[in-house]
Amino acid sequence: MKRYKIISIALIFIFSSCAELSQIANQSIGGSLPLSQNEIINGLKESLVVGASKSVNILAVTDGYYKDELVKILLPPEAEIIVKNINKIPGGAQLLDDVLLKINRAAEDAAKEAKPIFVNSISAMSFTDALGILKGGDYAATNYLRNSTYGQLVELYKPKINSSLDKKLVGTISTNQSWDLLTGQWNEMAKTLIGQIAGFKPIEVKLDEYLTQKALDGLFLKIGDEEKRIRKDPLARGSELLKRVFAKQDS
Repeated sequence: MKRYKIISIALIFIFSSCAELSQIANQSIGGSLPLSQNEIINGLKESLVVGASKSVNILAVTDGYYKDELVKILLPPEAEIIVKNINKIPGGAQLLDDVLLKINRAAEDAAKEAKPIFVNSISAMSFTDALGILKGGDYAATNYLRNSTYGQLVELYKPKINSSLDKKLVGTISTNQSWDLLTGQWNEMAKTLIGQIAGFKPIEVKLDEYLTQKALDGLFLKIGDEEKRIRKDPLARGSELLKRVFAKQDS
């Protein structure tokens, strides 16, 4: 009988110990165990997809660019002479507004197709990339996306911007033609002796390239804002994996 009592006590002790160990293990998994490579990569990929998707969704709607003063696309500084004197032309101010509206609409349209480009880049991210992003500054992930997607985004945005610039606005004249005519005349004058004495500089800006760059600057500005928010605000980290990955960084 004594033997059975001893065995019973031993079994109780073993099972209660297993329960305690299981509880300790679960606590460790929830917080103290080091993150695995897969967890780091998956967490960073998730944060990039979340940040990029939110940014694209903000800009890819009507007025996403046009009514946001931080990202609204304007003509280059070299066109200031046009902007200042446009009112002297009948209907000039409305013409300028139409040009700016169409340029920004083209950027909003392009943004709708940007998400797959980001997802493809994120899918190809290595552990070294992920670790660099995790240990990097507030915009390390944004910089990674810029470096890995910029060329593809230019190919996406530029034709849409150019299509907008090529639309006839007054008679048979498009924005591109007006820009080329204006800058061509200005450059000829700047090259003359009088122009050189006056200190005039030729305008070398290619309008479509400049506007595409500004459109992408706005896109990455939004992605950077979202990344910073995820890094700084625990409430912005939707999933448990994201919370774990960035909690390590917080500590």
